[in-house]
Amino acid sequence: MPVPLGKLVLFTSVMTSGGCALVYYLVQKTFSRASYYQLALEQLHSHSEALEALGTPLNIHYLQLTDKYNFVDIADAQLKIPVSGCRSAGHLYVISSRDAPFNRWHLQEVFLELKDGQQIPMFKLREENGDEVNKE
Repeated sequence: MPVPLGKLVLFTSVMTSGGCALVYYLVQKTFSRASYYQLALEQLHSHSEALEALGTPLNIHYLQLTDKYNFVDIADAQLKIPVSGCRSAGHLYVISSRDAPFNRWHLQEVFLELKDGQQIPMFKLREENGDEVNKE
């Protein structure tokens, strides 16, 4: 018995939409589990000035996958993570790198940019000797 064209189109579009939503969810989950992402959130949670500016509770939102700032390859990662609190909202900018494909990620720079344009530096790695500089 042949399937009517309308049902076939409906079934195909539902399956395609569901598949796209699943891929989107899995990509977001992969980013949120990555060490460069987790290291940046640790910096945010331990930085009192940033927490005070945003307010609690702190909300971490999904990445905008179409944003050209978000970039990850085998040795470098650059993210713009949307964050908000009860007082303000903004983006947590993260730059990380690693020496070889299976080595650990190391933060290069982390800063928070609030919606009003204020920037709060949280972490910057000094280039000349590789020392970490936490800014509080």
